[in-house]
Amino acid sequence: MIKKILLYGVVVIVVIIAVLCVVVALQPAHYQVERSTTINAPAAVVFAQVNDFHKWQAWSPWAKMDPNMKQTYSGPSAGNGASYSWVGNNDVGEGRMTITDSKPSEAIKIRLEFLKPFAATNATDFTFISQGSQTNVKWTMSGEKNFISKAFTIFMDMDKMVGSDFEKGLTEMKKVSEAAAK
Repeated sequence: MIKKILLYGVVVIVVIIAVLCVVVALQPAHYQVERSTTINAPAAVVFAQVNDFHKWQAWSPWAKMDPNMKQTYSGPSAGNGASYSWVGNNDVGEGRMTITDSKPSEAIKIRLEFLKPFAATNATDFTFISQGSQTNVKWTMSGEKNFISKAFTIFMDMDKMVGSDFEKGLTEMKKVSEAAAK
């Protein structure tokens, strides 16, 4: 009798694990987080805030999460090939960003590599659309999810997790850009 109960318990656990594995495997493999805002400044002014990693301190939401974060810059000071590495607390982790394409006042593409707390590589894009004396800025991060990432995002939505940081960053970028435009 006890053997039957134990066998039944093992079968139930195996079925639950199998169902969870199927649910995880069926999650989308691609994710994208996107936010935008309109800034009362010319596109060239807003573009300059993103194209030079040295300027990110003024508006990046992650810089405020760890004021003691160690930062290293390499390559050109701005534009294609400019690179920024950081090592910080548990909130910001460790990683590197490299500008892979920079079109003045139009778009910037960044290769974003997280090393800790978990390894991941994402594409980050900024687009700048001039609307008279204003600029619409769109900040997008996208990437592929492996099995572990898919399992994680069942419980934690990437859009909710990162989207609020993008909103904070765009709010600060707006303040910095509008002050620079005056």
